[in-house]
Amino acid sequence: MIKTHIERPTYKREKPPVETRPLWERIHWVHAILLSTTPLLALYGALTTAVQFKTMVLMVVVYLISGLGITAGYHRLWSHTSYSARYPLQAFLAIAGSAAVQGSIFWWSRDHRVHHRYTDTPQDPYNALEGFWHSHLGWMLTKKDRRRLGYADTSDLKTNPLVRWQHKYYPLLVITFGVIIPTSIAGIFWDDWRGGFFYATVLRMVVLHHATFCINSLAHTIGMASYDDVQTARDSWFTAFVTMGEGYHNFHHQFPNDYRNAIRFYQYDPTKWFIRLMSMVGLAYDLKTFPANEIEKGFVAMRMKELKQREMRLDFGSPVDKLPVYTEQEFLDQVKIYNKQWMVIEGFIYDVKPFLNDHPGGKALLKGGIGKDMTNAFNGGVYQHHNSARNLMNTSLRIGRLQPTF
Repeated sequence: MIKTHIERPTYKREKPPVETRPLWERIHWVHAILLSTTPLLALYGALTTAVQFKTMVLMVVVYLISGLGITAGYHRLWSHTSYSARYPLQAFLAIAGSAAVQGSIFWWSRDHRVHHRYTDTPQDPYNALEGFWHSHLGWMLTKKDRRRLGYADTSDLKTNPLVRWQHKYYPLLVITFGVIIPTSIAGIFWDDWRGGFFYATVLRMVVLHHATFCINSLAHTIGMASYDDVQTARDSWFTAFVTMGEGYHNFHHQFPNDYRNAIRFYQYDPTKWFIRLMSMVGLAYDLKTFPANEIEKGFVAMRMKELKQREMRLDFGSPVDKLPVYTEQEFLDQVKIYNKQWMVIEGFIYDVKPFLNDHPGGKALLKGGIGKDMTNAFNGGVYQHHNSARNLMNTSLRIGRLQPTF
């Protein structure tokens, strides 16, 4: 007989070297200063600078463009190679990702590949098991000892000319496309230099930072284990809304090379829609999808597991093998001598006395079956009873088994 369930083997990973550097030496000062001062700067700007509608529209547009640079570019194109892009689209996404100010393509993708390979272990750069704060922000505030992290192959990134160019000129690209251009558009076209800087640049950057960070924290905290519950990744419409579609994270961790995060038509995934649009105009191709049959297997397996867990919490009455066994004569004696309100259905004995006044067909009909085998009547001879009737009887009325006669 072929087993339908196979126990998963467990593997022991080597423990990473113990961290010996003092905290002061481990602090990543560039990240610490950037991630602490920009929120304060955004707050100061919001309190001191009037909001113009054009500037807010600009902020949203730049937010969406730079966000796609991360989700469609850094994440789905370069980290997972879930689709291929023509050079103009690659260049656009590299520049847009620079404007998000989240590190270079190489830096971001390298750590993300390590995260997928070593999810929820000490070798995961933003291990969710170390807490929400660590996976959201804390992991960036200290310099990582690369010996303590897992390894992921990045040879394709190291040999990619565009990735190498973006990594080399990343600071210049950040200043140009992340700061100067958004600020200058608002300043030159409608004389809102302060708004362009504080809203379209700084506030937009801060909001996008934390929206992206939610992929590492919120997406590993709230939601549903749709396809597997071995890892912390979860599917959540709320996280998807916050992260431009990256919130169906349980699916993503199960099928990381799929260019989609959301596969249902009603699920929110603007990054998927963008990639599909690019494929329609010829800028993206080879959009990878996991076989639908295998995806559905994972979904059904998890629903069955959840149903089994719910089933285990329900009362189904005494187990069949624990029920006392009566001979036919013993059954009849209990009815005739001791006035028991018993009947037989499908080989089981039921005491219907507690249910006499509640029987939908009336007390008389039920009393007419006392001391008899009512199997045929129960199964359609008089009325085809529902599952609800069977469940109620087996839980509260079943008291024994009738010994079969041969």
